[in-house]
Amino acid sequence: MRTNQLVKYILFISCYLFWVASGVMIAVGLYAKLSKESGAVDSLLAEPSLIVIIVGVLTFTVTFVGCTGALRDMPLLLKMFAVMLLLIFVLQIVAVGVAFLFSGQVMDKAAFLMGKAIASYRDDLDLQNLIDYIQKKFQCCGVRSYQDWSRNEYFDCSISNPSLERCAVPFSCCVQEEEQNVLNTMCGYGTQNLKAWKAESMIHTGGCLEKIVTWGQSNLHLIAGLALGLLAMEVVIFFLAVTLIYQISFIIQKRTNVKRES
Repeated sequence: MRTNQLVKYILFISCYLFWVASGVMIAVGLYAKLSKESGAVDSLLAEPSLIVIIVGVLTFTVTFVGCTGALRDMPLLLKMFAVMLLLIFVLQIVAVGVAFLFSGQVMDKAAFLMGKAIASYRDDLDLQNLIDYIQKKFQCCGVRSYQDWSRNEYFDCSISNPSLERCAVPFSCCVQEEEQNVLNTMCGYGTQNLKAWKAESMIHTGGCLEKIVTWGQSNLHLIAGLALGLLAMEVVIFFLAVTLIYQISFIIQKRTNVKRES
């Protein structure tokens, strides 16, 4: 007597795919972390490579336990895997609920962290590339407006600031002309001194936080579908693990009874 091989290998393959993906995440995160210039930033949001490594390590650990338990029919590992998966599922539900109930506080915290990231823009190449990508992708500048760049010591508009970039914004804020072939990295110089209606022809004046929220609202069905799909996969994998645990326990019980009778 043995466990249902279909359940066993579906569970193993599912865990294996996530295990491989998490290994790739760790490798990418380590490469980004080691290849960039060393810089001290005190915000987790400002260290995307660190976030990738942490998520990758957690996923790698959980799925490794699931793979080993499924392949070796080890109920202890399968129980550990099921408990960890259930805990992750509950934490995801709680996080969504908290974000919904305290959306105002979440927005304020996001604005605070984005502000700290702007302040560290020149200190971390990894962070700099991320901010530039977001500003070009969403055609925005700063957290709530382009003048947020005064939070950075290089772009600060204070008269005492000796930087050549005083009162400027990064090139990623600039309105790019369709026929422009050469990137002008100085296109945002002096724009913080301009009123919004004057600066609009040169840079994107709207903040990124509002643009990201608007994008999320307009793509709510896609985001919700992806989130529900991921949760559904977790539920299916959890029930496969529980089913395999009961099958193994049943077989062990059967063998024990046979030994007692003999």
